[in-house]
Amino acid sequence: MNKVKKALSSSKIVTFVWVLGMIGVWELGAATIARSKRTPENVLPHLYQILESIFSHKLVNSTQTALQIVLSNAGITLLRAGIGFLIGIMIGYLLALFMSLFTAVEKMFFPYLMIIQMIPILGMAPIILAITKDIDNSRIVIAAILTFYPVATNTLAGFKSVEKEKHELMYSIAATKFQIYTKLLIPSSIPYFFTGLKISAPMAITASILVDTLQGGGGLGCMLSQSLKHAMTIYVFWQIVFVSALIGILSYFLMTVIEKVLSPYKRATKVKKR
Repeated sequence: MNKVKKALSSSKIVTFVWVLGMIGVWELGAATIARSKRTPENVLPHLYQILESIFSHKLVNSTQTALQIVLSNAGITLLRAGIGFLIGIMIGYLLALFMSLFTAVEKMFFPYLMIIQMIPILGMAPIILAITKDIDNSRIVIAAILTFYPVATNTLAGFKSVEKEKHELMYSIAATKFQIYTKLLIPSSIPYFFTGLKISAPMAITASILVDTLQGGGGLGCMLSQSLKHAMTIYVFWQIVFVSALIGILSYFLMTVIEKVLSPYKRATKVKKR
C-alpha cells in the first residue's frame, strides 16, 4: 500500500497526469471549436493536425517547409539569447561580487536594478534599439538585462547567507579577503548562483522571442508575427508555440544538469542524508 502511495505521489507520475489532463482539455476545446462556424486551424487545431504539419513535406515558402522555417529561426533566436545570457551572467556575477565587497556599491546600484526590472520588456525594446541603433544588438542587450538581475540578486544573497561564525573562524586563522571569498563565500554562493541561472535562462529566451515580434531580421518572434497575419500557414504559429515552450523547459533543465556536474558536494550531502 505504501509503495502504491509513493508511486502515485512521485513527481514523474504527477507530471504525467498533468500532461494527460492538458492534452484532454486541449482536445476538448479543439472539438468544441470544430463544431462552430470558425475555422478550427486558426483558433485551436487538434494536436494531431500540428503533428502532421511537423512531418509535412509541403513547402510554406519557395524553399522551406513549416518545420524548416521554425528550426532555422529558432537557431537565430537562440544565438541572440545565448550571447545575451552569457553577457548577463558575467555582469550579474561581477556586480554581486562588488556589492558584497563594497557596501557603497550595493547602496548605489541595487535601487537602479529594481527600477530596470520594473520596466516592461516591450517598453524597453524601443529604448534599447534607439541607443544601440542595431536590431540584433538590441535583442542581445535585452536578454543580458533580463539575465543579470536574477544572477546578481541571487548571488549576492548567497554571499550574505554565510553564517557569522564561519566568517569569525576564517578571521581567527588570519585568512585574507581573497581566501575568505575563494574558500568560503564563493563556494557557498554556488547554489544561489544557479538559482539565478534557472530563473534567467527561460526569461532570456522569452525576451528574445517577444522583441522579435516588434522588429524584423528573423527569429521565432518575427515568424510568429507573420504567421498570425496569415503571411504563411498558421501551423507555423503553433509549431513556434511548442518549440518555444520546449526550449524554455530545456534551458531550465540544462542549468540543473550543469549545477549537478559543477556541485558534486551537493550530491554527496543528499546521499548522506538518505
